[in-house]
Amino acid sequence: MPPMPRSILWGAHFITLIAPIVSAIEVTIPLTAPSGAASLMGNLVSLSIEQDRWIDWAGTTEPNTFFNNVLDNLVQITNIPPFVRIGADSEDHTDFSYNVEYEEDIFPPSSAITPYPEATNITVGQGFYNIISHLPNGTQVHWGVNFREYNLTAAYLETIALMNAFSSPAVIEKNITLKFIEVGNEADLYYNNQGRNSSWDVQEYVSQWEEFAYNVSTTANLSESSYTKLIGAAFAGSSNNNLSGFSPQAIFNLGILESPAGQLIDTISQHHYSGSFCTGGGSVLQDLMTKSYIRGNISTFSPDIEATSAKGLDYILGETNSMSCHGAPNVSNTAGAALWLLDYTLYATQVGISRLHFHDGIGYKYNLIQPTTLNYSILDGSPIAPLAPHVQPAYYAAIIAAEAIGSSGTTQAVEISIDEDNVSGYAFYEHGSLSKAVFINSIAYFSGAGARNSTHIDFSFSGSGYTANNMSVKTLNIGYASDTANLTWGGQTYETSDGRVSGSLTVDVFPTSSGVDLQETEAILVTFL
Repeated sequence: MPPMPRSILWGAHFITLIAPIVSAIEVTIPLTAPSGAASLMGNLVSLSIEQDRWIDWAGTTEPNTFFNNVLDNLVQITNIPPFVRIGADSEDHTDFSYNVEYEEDIFPPSSAITPYPEATNITVGQGFYNIISHLPNGTQVHWGVNFREYNLTAAYLETIALMNAFSSPAVIEKNITLKFIEVGNEADLYYNNQGRNSSWDVQEYVSQWEEFAYNVSTTANLSESSYTKLIGAAFAGSSNNNLSGFSPQAIFNLGILESPAGQLIDTISQHHYSGSFCTGGGSVLQDLMTKSYIRGNISTFSPDIEATSAKGLDYILGETNSMSCHGAPNVSNTAGAALWLLDYTLYATQVGISRLHFHDGIGYKYNLIQPTTLNYSILDGSPIAPLAPHVQPAYYAAIIAAEAIGSSGTTQAVEISIDEDNVSGYAFYEHGSLSKAVFINSIAYFSGAGARNSTHIDFSFSGSGYTANNMSVKTLNIGYASDTANLTWGGQTYETSDGRVSGSLTVDVFPTSSGVDLQETEAILVTFL
Protein backbone atom coordinates (compact mmCIF):
# COMPACT_ATOMS: atom_id res chain seq x y z
CA MET A 1 0.00 0.00 0.00
CA PRO A 2 1.25 3.56 -0.64
CA PRO A 3 2.46 5.77 2.21
CA MET A 4 -0.43 7.50 3.98
CA PRO A 5 -0.18 11.33 3.87
CA ARG A 6 -1.02 13.37 6.92
CA SER A 7 -1.34 17.15 6.96
CA ILE A 8 -0.37 19.59 9.68
CA LEU A 9 -0.92 23.33 9.92
CA TRP A 10 2.35 25.27 10.13
CA GLY A 11 1.73 29.00 10.27
CA ALA A 12 -0.61 29.79 7.40
CA HIS A 13 0.50 26.87 5.21
CA PHE A 14 -0.50 23.23 5.01
CA ILE A 15 2.47 20.81 4.79
CA THR A 16 1.95 17.18 3.79
CA LEU A 17 4.20 14.67 5.53
CA ILE A 18 4.72 11.17 4.22
CA ALA A 19 4.77 8.74 7.11
CA PRO A 20 6.90 5.64 6.59
CA ILE A 21 5.13 2.32 6.58
CA VAL A 22 6.23 -0.28 9.10
CA SER A 23 5.15 -3.79 8.22
CA ALA A 24 5.56 -6.63 10.69
CA ILE A 25 6.54 -10.25 10.30
CA GLU A 26 7.43 -13.09 12.65
CA VAL A 27 10.21 -15.53 11.85
CA THR A 28 10.93 -18.86 13.47
CA ILE A 29 14.56 -19.78 14.05
CA PRO A 30 15.74 -23.24 15.20
CA LEU A 31 17.85 -23.10 18.35
CA THR A 32 20.12 -25.92 17.14
CA ALA A 33 21.50 -26.45 13.68
CA PRO A 34 19.08 -28.46 11.56
CA SER A 35 20.27 -31.61 9.86
CA GLY A 36 21.87 -30.66 6.56
CA ALA A 37 22.80 -27.13 7.61
CA ALA A 38 25.59 -25.85 5.36
CA SER A 39 29.09 -25.73 6.82
CA LEU A 40 30.77 -22.39 6.20
CA MET A 41 34.47 -21.60 6.05
CA GLY A 42 35.82 -18.18 6.89
CA ASN A 43 37.01 -17.75 3.29
CA LEU A 44 33.50 -18.18 1.87
CA VAL A 45 33.91 -14.80 0.19
CA SER A 46 37.14 -15.09 -1.77
CA LEU A 47 38.75 -13.37 -4.74
CA SER A 48 39.39 -14.02 -8.40
CA ILE A 49 41.97 -11.62 -9.82
CA GLU A 50 42.49 -10.82 -13.48
CA GLN A 51 46.01 -12.01 -14.18
CA ASP A 52 47.14 -9.25 -16.56
CA ARG A 53 47.83 -6.72 -13.80
CA TRP A 54 48.70 -9.09 -10.98
CA ILE A 55 51.81 -7.06 -10.17
CA ASP A 56 49.59 -4.07 -9.27
CA TRP A 57 47.76 -6.20 -6.73
CA ALA A 58 50.73 -7.92 -5.15
CA GLY A 59 53.44 -5.29 -5.61
CA THR A 60 56.84 -6.03 -7.13
CA THR A 61 59.80 -4.98 -4.98
CA GLU A 62 57.58 -4.70 -1.90
CA PRO A 63 54.04 -5.75 -1.00
CA ASN A 64 51.02 -3.63 -1.87
CA THR A 65 50.25 -2.46 1.65
CA PHE A 66 46.70 -1.38 0.91
CA PHE A 67 45.75 -4.73 -0.63
CA ASN A 68 47.33 -6.62 2.24
CA ASN A 69 45.52 -4.47 4.77
CA VAL A 70 42.07 -5.12 3.34
CA LEU A 71 42.81 -8.85 3.20
CA ASP A 72 44.12 -8.78 6.76
CA ASN A 73 40.91 -7.11 7.95
CA LEU A 74 39.16 -10.35 7.02
CA VAL A 75 41.87 -12.50 8.58
CA GLN A 76 41.41 -10.68 11.89
CA ILE A 77 37.73 -11.65 11.87
CA THR A 78 37.91 -15.25 10.65
CA ASN A 79 41.56 -16.30 11.25
CA ILE A 80 41.75 -17.39 7.60
CA PRO A 81 42.67 -15.32 4.53
CA PRO A 82 40.44 -15.15 1.48
CA PHE A 83 41.33 -17.76 -1.11
CA VAL A 84 42.96 -16.02 -4.11
CA ARG A 85 42.45 -17.21 -7.66
CA ILE A 86 44.76 -15.63 -10.26
CA GLY A 87 43.95 -16.07 -13.93
CA ALA A 88 40.66 -15.53 -15.80
CA ASP A 89 40.56 -14.32 -19.41
CA SER A 90 44.17 -13.18 -19.41
CA GLU A 91 45.44 -16.57 -18.17
CA ASP A 92 44.72 -17.78 -21.72
CA HIS A 93 46.80 -14.96 -23.22
CA THR A 94 49.90 -15.56 -21.10
CA ASP A 95 53.32 -16.72 -22.24
CA PHE A 96 56.54 -17.13 -20.27
CA SER A 97 59.97 -15.66 -21.01
CA TYR A 98 63.21 -15.86 -19.05
CA ASN A 99 63.99 -12.41 -20.45
CA VAL A 100 61.12 -10.75 -18.57
CA GLU A 101 61.42 -9.97 -14.87
CA TYR A 102 57.76 -9.52 -13.96
CA GLU A 103 55.44 -8.96 -16.92
CA GLU A 104 55.01 -7.11 -20.18
CA ASP A 105 51.45 -6.52 -21.40
CA ILE A 106 49.76 -5.40 -24.60
CA PHE A 107 46.37 -3.80 -24.02
CA PRO A 108 43.67 -2.95 -26.56
CA PRO A 109 42.24 0.60 -26.59
CA SER A 110 39.89 1.46 -23.77
CA SER A 111 36.28 2.44 -24.41
CA ALA A 112 33.36 3.96 -22.54
CA ILE A 113 31.94 0.47 -22.00
CA THR A 114 35.29 -1.08 -21.03
CA PRO A 115 37.53 1.63 -19.57
CA TYR A 116 40.08 -0.92 -18.31
CA PRO A 117 40.22 -3.78 -20.85
CA GLU A 118 42.07 -7.05 -20.34
CA ALA A 119 45.45 -7.41 -22.00
CA THR A 120 45.48 -9.33 -25.26
CA ASN A 121 49.03 -10.53 -24.69
CA ILE A 122 50.90 -11.06 -21.41
CA THR A 123 54.49 -12.18 -21.21
CA VAL A 124 55.63 -13.04 -17.71
CA GLY A 125 58.85 -13.99 -15.99
CA GLN A 126 59.73 -15.78 -12.77
CA GLY A 127 59.24 -12.63 -10.70
CA PHE A 128 55.56 -12.56 -11.71
CA TYR A 129 55.02 -15.74 -9.72
CA ASN A 130 57.51 -15.05 -6.93
CA ILE A 131 55.55 -12.04 -5.66
CA ILE A 132 52.90 -14.44 -4.38
CA SER A 133 55.08 -14.22 -1.25
CA HIS A 134 53.61 -10.75 -0.65
CA LEU A 135 50.18 -12.14 0.29
CA PRO A 136 49.12 -12.71 3.91
CA ASN A 137 50.35 -15.73 5.84
CA GLY A 138 48.36 -18.86 5.13
CA THR A 139 46.83 -17.73 1.83
CA GLN A 140 45.66 -20.55 -0.43
CA VAL A 141 46.07 -19.93 -4.15
CA HIS A 142 44.34 -21.17 -7.30
CA TRP A 143 46.36 -20.24 -10.43
CA GLY A 144 45.52 -20.63 -14.10
CA VAL A 145 47.73 -21.70 -17.01
CA ASN A 146 47.17 -21.03 -20.70
CA PHE A 147 45.17 -23.78 -22.45
CA ARG A 148 43.52 -21.73 -25.21
CA GLU A 149 46.71 -21.39 -27.26
CA TYR A 150 47.44 -25.11 -26.85
CA ASN A 151 51.13 -24.39 -26.50
CA LEU A 152 52.60 -27.17 -24.38
CA THR A 153 55.96 -25.43 -24.13
CA ALA A 154 54.39 -22.24 -22.74
CA ALA A 155 52.32 -24.23 -20.26
CA TYR A 156 55.40 -26.22 -19.23
CA LEU A 157 57.37 -23.03 -18.55
CA GLU A 158 54.48 -21.43 -16.65
CA THR A 159 54.08 -24.55 -14.52
CA ILE A 160 57.81 -24.75 -13.74
CA ALA A 161 57.77 -21.07 -12.70
CA LEU A 162 54.68 -21.68 -10.53
CA MET A 163 56.23 -24.59 -8.71
CA ASN A 164 59.52 -22.73 -8.28
CA ALA A 165 57.67 -19.83 -6.66
CA PHE A 166 55.70 -22.01 -4.26
CA SER A 167 58.79 -23.94 -3.22
CA SER A 168 60.77 -20.78 -2.44
CA PRO A 169 61.76 -20.12 1.20
CA ALA A 170 59.82 -16.81 1.28
CA VAL A 171 56.57 -18.54 0.33
CA ILE A 172 57.10 -21.61 2.49
CA GLU A 173 57.90 -19.45 5.52
CA LYS A 174 54.51 -17.73 5.20
CA ASN A 175 52.66 -21.01 4.52
CA ILE A 176 51.26 -19.64 1.26
CA THR A 177 50.20 -22.69 -0.73
CA LEU A 178 49.20 -23.58 -4.28
CA LYS A 179 45.97 -25.48 -3.77
CA PHE A 180 44.86 -25.67 -7.40
CA ILE A 181 46.15 -25.35 -10.94
CA GLU A 182 43.46 -24.38 -13.43
CA VAL A 183 44.11 -25.56 -17.00
CA GLY A 184 42.25 -23.08 -19.19
CA ASN A 185 39.63 -20.44 -18.52
CA GLU A 186 36.08 -20.85 -19.87
CA ALA A 187 36.97 -23.34 -22.56
CA ASP A 188 33.31 -23.57 -23.53
CA LEU A 189 33.79 -20.14 -25.15
CA TYR A 190 36.89 -21.04 -27.15
CA TYR A 191 35.00 -21.18 -30.44
CA ASN A 192 33.37 -17.80 -29.74
CA ASN A 193 36.72 -16.16 -28.96
CA GLN A 194 38.59 -17.80 -31.87
CA GLY A 195 40.51 -20.15 -29.61
CA ARG A 196 39.22 -23.21 -31.51
CA ASN A 197 37.46 -23.91 -34.81
CA SER A 198 33.83 -24.76 -35.46
CA SER A 199 34.28 -28.45 -34.57
CA TRP A 200 34.92 -27.54 -30.94
CA ASP A 201 32.63 -29.40 -28.58
CA VAL A 202 32.74 -31.01 -25.17
CA GLN A 203 34.17 -34.27 -26.53
CA GLU A 204 37.08 -32.47 -28.17
CA TYR A 205 37.53 -30.44 -24.97
CA VAL A 206 37.83 -33.53 -22.77
CA SER A 207 40.26 -35.18 -25.17
CA GLN A 208 42.51 -32.12 -25.39
CA TRP A 209 42.24 -31.25 -21.69
CA GLU A 210 43.22 -34.76 -20.61
CA GLU A 211 46.40 -34.63 -22.70
CA PHE A 212 47.29 -31.05 -21.80
CA ALA A 213 46.48 -31.35 -18.10
CA TYR A 214 48.47 -34.59 -17.90
CA ASN A 215 51.55 -32.72 -19.10
CA VAL A 216 50.92 -29.90 -16.61
CA SER A 217 50.36 -32.30 -13.71
CA THR A 218 53.47 -34.32 -14.57
CA THR A 219 55.55 -31.15 -14.75
CA ALA A 220 54.18 -30.07 -11.37
CA ASN A 221 54.73 -33.55 -9.92
CA LEU A 222 51.10 -33.82 -8.88
CA SER A 223 49.64 -37.05 -7.53
CA GLU A 224 46.63 -38.27 -5.61
CA SER A 225 48.60 -37.63 -2.42
CA SER A 226 49.95 -34.19 -3.37
CA TYR A 227 48.53 -31.07 -1.75
CA THR A 228 48.12 -29.31 -5.10
CA LYS A 229 45.29 -30.60 -7.27
CA LEU A 230 43.60 -29.62 -10.53
CA ILE A 231 40.44 -27.58 -10.94
CA GLY A 232 37.75 -29.14 -13.09
CA ALA A 233 35.64 -27.38 -15.73
CA ALA A 234 35.93 -23.61 -15.09
CA PHE A 235 33.19 -23.10 -17.70
CA ALA A 236 31.41 -19.81 -18.38
CA GLY A 237 28.02 -21.48 -18.59
CA SER A 238 26.41 -24.86 -18.16
CA SER A 239 24.23 -27.10 -20.29
CA ASN A 240 23.25 -28.85 -17.04
CA ASN A 241 21.98 -32.35 -17.85
CA ASN A 242 22.26 -31.88 -21.63
CA LEU A 243 25.29 -34.08 -22.20
CA SER A 244 26.05 -32.66 -25.65
CA GLY A 245 26.96 -29.30 -24.15
CA PHE A 246 29.54 -28.14 -21.61
CA SER A 247 28.70 -29.04 -18.01
CA PRO A 248 30.09 -31.12 -15.16
CA GLN A 249 27.63 -33.89 -16.06
CA ALA A 250 28.87 -33.93 -19.67
CA ILE A 251 32.56 -34.22 -18.77
CA PHE A 252 31.79 -36.83 -16.11
CA ASN A 253 29.88 -38.81 -18.73
CA LEU A 254 32.89 -38.67 -21.05
CA GLY A 255 35.09 -40.21 -18.37
CA ILE A 256 37.26 -37.24 -17.49
CA LEU A 257 37.53 -38.35 -13.86
CA GLU A 258 38.94 -41.72 -14.88
CA SER A 259 41.81 -40.17 -16.86
CA PRO A 260 45.22 -39.76 -15.17
CA ALA A 261 44.80 -35.98 -15.02
CA GLY A 262 41.11 -36.16 -14.17
CA GLN A 263 41.88 -38.26 -11.11
CA LEU A 264 43.58 -35.14 -9.73
CA ILE A 265 40.35 -33.10 -9.84
CA ASP A 266 38.78 -32.64 -6.43
CA THR A 267 36.84 -29.43 -7.11
CA ILE A 268 34.54 -28.34 -9.92
CA SER A 269 34.60 -24.62 -10.67
CA GLN A 270 31.70 -22.81 -12.33
CA HIS A 271 31.79 -19.21 -13.53
CA HIS A 272 28.67 -17.09 -13.31
CA TYR A 273 27.49 -13.52 -13.66
CA SER A 274 23.97 -12.32 -12.92
CA GLY A 275 23.76 -10.22 -16.06
CA SER A 276 25.91 -8.63 -18.74
CA PHE A 277 27.25 -5.23 -19.72
CA CYS A 278 29.38 -6.47 -22.62
CA THR A 279 27.55 -4.32 -25.18
CA GLY A 280 26.42 -1.59 -22.83
CA GLY A 281 22.75 -0.99 -22.15
CA GLY A 282 20.76 -0.12 -19.10
CA SER A 283 21.03 -2.41 -16.11
CA VAL A 284 18.58 -1.91 -13.26
CA LEU A 285 19.94 -1.97 -9.72
CA GLN A 286 16.65 -3.12 -8.20
CA ASP A 287 16.61 -6.14 -10.52
CA LEU A 288 20.06 -7.19 -9.34
CA MET A 289 19.08 -6.85 -5.69
CA THR A 290 15.74 -8.66 -5.92
CA LYS A 291 15.46 -11.77 -3.77
CA SER A 292 13.79 -13.93 -6.42
CA TYR A 293 16.33 -12.88 -9.08
CA ILE A 294 19.20 -13.92 -6.82
CA ARG A 295 17.65 -17.30 -6.11
CA GLY A 296 16.89 -17.92 -9.78
CA ASN A 297 20.48 -17.16 -10.73
CA ILE A 298 21.91 -19.59 -8.20
CA SER A 299 19.34 -22.39 -8.38
CA THR A 300 19.99 -22.96 -12.07
CA PHE A 301 23.13 -24.84 -11.04
CA SER A 302 21.38 -27.26 -8.69
CA PRO A 303 21.60 -30.23 -11.11
CA ASP A 304 25.33 -29.61 -11.58
CA ILE A 305 25.94 -29.36 -7.84
CA GLU A 306 24.04 -32.59 -7.21
CA ALA A 307 26.03 -34.40 -9.92
CA THR A 308 29.31 -33.03 -8.56
CA SER A 309 28.48 -33.97 -4.98
CA ALA A 310 27.56 -37.48 -6.12
CA LYS A 311 31.16 -37.83 -7.37
CA GLY A 312 32.49 -36.76 -3.97
CA LEU A 313 33.80 -33.45 -5.34
CA ASP A 314 33.58 -29.91 -4.04
CA TYR A 315 31.71 -27.24 -6.05
CA ILE A 316 32.68 -23.57 -6.12
CA LEU A 317 31.94 -20.45 -8.11
CA GLY A 318 35.52 -19.90 -9.18
CA GLU A 319 34.69 -16.61 -10.90
CA THR A 320 31.56 -14.61 -10.25
CA ASN A 321 30.21 -11.11 -9.82
CA SER A 322 27.26 -8.95 -10.72
CA MET A 323 27.44 -8.09 -14.45
CA SER A 324 29.93 -9.62 -16.85
CA CYS A 325 32.45 -7.50 -18.76
CA HIS A 326 33.57 -5.76 -15.57
CA GLY A 327 30.17 -4.63 -14.28
CA ALA A 328 27.51 -2.07 -15.09
CA PRO A 329 27.96 1.60 -14.16
CA ASN A 330 25.91 2.86 -11.22
CA VAL A 331 24.84 -0.72 -10.52
CA SER A 332 27.86 -2.91 -9.82
CA ASN A 333 29.74 -0.18 -7.94
CA THR A 334 26.90 0.78 -5.58
CA ALA A 335 25.69 0.10 -2.07
CA GLY A 336 22.82 -1.91 -3.53
CA ALA A 337 25.37 -4.27 -5.04
CA ALA A 338 26.77 -4.85 -1.54
CA LEU A 339 23.37 -6.16 -0.43
CA TRP A 340 23.20 -8.27 -3.60
CA LEU A 341 26.61 -9.79 -2.87
CA LEU A 342 25.69 -10.61 0.72
CA ASP A 343 22.39 -12.34 -0.15
CA TYR A 344 23.90 -14.02 -3.25
CA THR A 345 26.76 -15.44 -1.20
CA LEU A 346 24.70 -16.69 1.70
CA TYR A 347 22.03 -18.21 -0.52
CA ALA A 348 24.71 -19.99 -2.55
CA THR A 349 25.72 -21.93 0.56
CA GLN A 350 22.20 -23.29 0.80
CA VAL A 351 22.39 -25.11 -2.53
CA GLY A 352 25.83 -26.63 -1.95
CA ILE A 353 28.30 -24.00 -3.17
CA SER A 354 31.21 -24.01 -0.75
CA ARG A 355 33.13 -20.88 -1.83
CA LEU A 356 32.66 -17.89 -4.14
CA HIS A 357 35.53 -16.08 -5.85
CA PHE A 358 34.38 -12.56 -6.72
CA HIS A 359 36.23 -11.35 -9.78
CA ASP A 360 38.24 -8.14 -9.53
CA GLY A 361 40.52 -6.39 -11.99
CA ILE A 362 42.18 -3.00 -12.00
CA GLY A 363 39.47 -0.42 -12.60
CA TYR A 364 36.60 -2.86 -12.88
CA LYS A 365 33.23 -1.47 -11.83
CA TYR A 366 32.23 -4.47 -9.73
CA ASN A 367 35.42 -4.66 -7.65
CA LEU A 368 35.35 -5.13 -3.93
CA ILE A 369 38.79 -3.50 -3.87
CA GLN A 370 40.59 -0.97 -6.07
CA PRO A 371 44.19 -1.69 -5.04
CA THR A 372 46.05 0.98 -7.00
CA THR A 373 45.64 4.60 -8.04
CA LEU A 374 43.21 5.13 -10.94
CA ASN A 375 43.52 7.96 -13.47
CA TYR A 376 40.43 7.19 -15.52
CA SER A 377 36.81 6.83 -14.48
CA ILE A 378 35.67 3.25 -13.96
CA LEU A 379 32.27 4.32 -15.31
CA ASP A 380 33.15 5.70 -18.74
CA GLY A 381 36.92 5.95 -19.04
CA SER A 382 37.08 9.74 -18.85
CA PRO A 383 40.17 11.29 -17.23
CA ILE A 384 39.84 11.97 -13.49
CA ALA A 385 42.02 13.37 -10.75
CA PRO A 386 44.17 10.52 -9.38
CA LEU A 387 41.95 8.31 -7.22
CA ALA A 388 43.91 6.55 -4.48
CA PRO A 389 43.41 2.87 -3.59
CA HIS A 390 40.08 2.29 -1.88
CA VAL A 391 37.41 -0.25 -1.14
CA GLN A 392 34.08 -0.20 -2.95
CA PRO A 393 30.69 -0.87 -1.34
CA ALA A 394 30.75 -4.61 -2.05
CA TYR A 395 33.69 -4.97 0.33
CA TYR A 396 31.32 -4.37 3.25
CA ALA A 397 29.43 -7.53 2.29
CA ALA A 398 32.64 -9.52 2.66
CA ILE A 399 33.14 -8.04 6.13
CA ILE A 400 29.57 -8.83 7.19
CA ALA A 401 29.78 -12.41 5.94
CA ALA A 402 33.09 -12.82 7.76
CA GLU A 403 31.62 -11.54 11.04
CA ALA A 404 28.60 -13.81 10.70
CA ILE A 405 30.86 -16.83 10.17
CA GLY A 406 33.46 -15.89 12.77
CA SER A 407 36.56 -17.86 13.66
CA SER A 408 35.26 -20.96 15.44
CA GLY A 409 35.72 -23.23 12.44
CA THR A 410 32.39 -24.90 13.30
CA THR A 411 29.93 -22.46 11.72
CA GLN A 412 26.85 -23.72 9.92
CA ALA A 413 24.04 -21.72 8.35
CA VAL A 414 20.46 -22.17 7.21
CA GLU A 415 18.15 -19.81 5.39
CA ILE A 416 15.31 -18.59 7.59
CA SER A 417 11.90 -19.08 6.02
CA ILE A 418 10.52 -15.59 5.43
CA ASP A 419 7.35 -15.14 3.40
CA GLU A 420 8.35 -11.71 2.16
CA ASP A 421 9.49 -10.89 -1.37
CA ASN A 422 12.15 -8.43 -0.26
CA VAL A 423 13.44 -9.67 3.10
CA SER A 424 16.01 -12.45 3.41
CA GLY A 425 17.40 -14.02 6.55
CA TYR A 426 20.03 -16.57 7.55
CA ALA A 427 20.71 -18.19 10.93
CA PHE A 428 24.27 -19.09 11.97
CA TYR A 429 25.30 -21.80 14.40
CA GLU A 430 28.55 -22.44 16.23
CA HIS A 431 29.14 -25.87 17.76
CA GLY A 432 25.56 -26.61 16.74
CA SER A 433 23.96 -23.78 18.76
CA LEU A 434 22.33 -20.62 17.41
CA SER A 435 24.75 -17.71 17.56
CA LYS A 436 23.79 -15.06 15.00
CA ALA A 437 21.41 -14.08 12.22
CA VAL A 438 21.69 -11.82 9.18
CA PHE A 439 18.71 -10.01 7.71
CA ILE A 440 18.66 -8.14 4.39
CA ASN A 441 16.02 -5.78 3.03
CA SER A 442 16.52 -5.73 -0.75
CA ILE A 443 14.10 -2.94 -1.68
CA ALA A 444 16.23 -0.31 -3.41
CA TYR A 445 15.73 3.03 -1.70
CA PHE A 446 16.68 5.99 -3.91
CA SER A 447 16.92 9.73 -3.46
CA GLY A 448 13.54 11.34 -3.98
CA ALA A 449 11.61 8.20 -3.09
CA GLY A 450 9.96 9.80 -0.08
CA ALA A 451 9.56 8.03 3.22
CA ARG A 452 11.84 5.09 3.85
CA ASN A 453 9.78 2.11 4.91
CA SER A 454 10.87 -0.63 7.25
CA THR A 455 9.90 -4.12 8.31
CA HIS A 456 9.63 -5.08 11.96
CA ILE A 457 10.84 -8.62 12.61
CA ASP A 458 9.75 -10.54 15.71
CA PHE A 459 11.46 -13.78 16.66
CA SER A 460 10.17 -17.12 17.80
CA PHE A 461 12.39 -20.11 18.37
CA SER A 462 11.90 -23.80 17.76
CA GLY A 463 13.49 -26.91 19.17
CA SER A 464 15.55 -27.33 22.29
CA GLY A 465 18.50 -25.22 23.26
CA TYR A 466 19.46 -21.95 24.85
CA THR A 467 17.12 -19.03 24.18
CA ALA A 468 18.90 -15.69 24.47
CA ASN A 469 17.18 -12.98 26.45
CA ASN A 470 19.15 -10.22 24.77
CA MET A 471 20.71 -9.52 21.39
CA SER A 472 23.06 -7.02 19.83
CA VAL A 473 22.25 -5.46 16.47
CA LYS A 474 24.91 -4.16 14.09
CA THR A 475 23.73 -2.21 11.05
CA LEU A 476 25.09 -1.59 7.55
CA ASN A 477 24.08 2.04 7.21
CA ILE A 478 23.39 3.12 3.62
CA GLY A 479 22.05 6.47 2.50
CA TYR A 480 20.68 5.34 -0.86
CA ALA A 481 20.98 2.16 -2.89
CA SER A 482 22.84 4.11 -5.59
CA ASP A 483 25.52 5.43 -3.20
CA THR A 484 29.07 4.56 -4.18
CA ALA A 485 30.68 5.61 -0.89
CA ASN A 486 29.99 6.70 2.69
CA LEU A 487 28.64 3.40 3.96
CA THR A 488 29.24 2.50 7.59
CA TRP A 489 29.16 -0.85 9.34
CA GLY A 490 28.33 -0.52 13.00
CA GLY A 491 29.17 3.17 12.71
CA GLN A 492 32.64 2.41 11.31
CA THR A 493 34.11 2.91 7.85
CA TYR A 494 36.61 0.98 5.75
CA GLU A 495 36.84 3.85 3.27
CA THR A 496 40.21 4.97 4.57
CA SER A 497 43.57 5.69 2.98
CA ASP A 498 45.11 2.51 4.36
CA GLY A 499 42.02 0.26 4.11
CA ARG A 500 41.84 -0.18 7.88
CA VAL A 501 38.62 0.29 9.83
CA SER A 502 38.10 3.68 11.45
CA GLY A 503 35.58 5.24 13.80
CA SER A 504 33.76 4.29 16.98
CA LEU A 505 31.87 1.02 16.96
CA THR A 506 28.12 1.38 17.43
CA VAL A 507 26.13 -1.70 18.36
CA ASP A 508 22.62 -1.59 19.82
CA VAL A 509 21.52 -4.05 22.50
CA PHE A 510 17.85 -4.98 22.89
CA PRO A 511 15.76 -7.64 24.58
CA THR A 512 15.25 -10.44 22.09
CA SER A 513 11.52 -10.17 22.70
CA SER A 514 11.48 -6.65 21.24
CA GLY A 515 12.41 -7.77 17.74
CA VAL A 516 14.24 -5.59 15.22
CA ASP A 517 13.43 -3.04 12.56
CA LEU A 518 14.95 -3.44 9.09
CA GLN A 519 14.84 -0.48 6.71
CA GLU A 520 14.75 -0.61 2.94
CA THR A 521 18.28 -1.03 1.52
CA GLU A 522 19.74 -2.27 4.78
CA ALA A 523 21.40 -5.30 6.33
CA ILE A 524 21.80 -6.14 10.00
CA LEU A 525 23.73 -8.71 11.98
CA VAL A 526 21.95 -9.96 15.10
CA THR A 527 24.11 -11.66 17.73
CA PHE A 528 22.20 -13.61 20.35
CA LEU A 529 23.76 -12.91 23.73
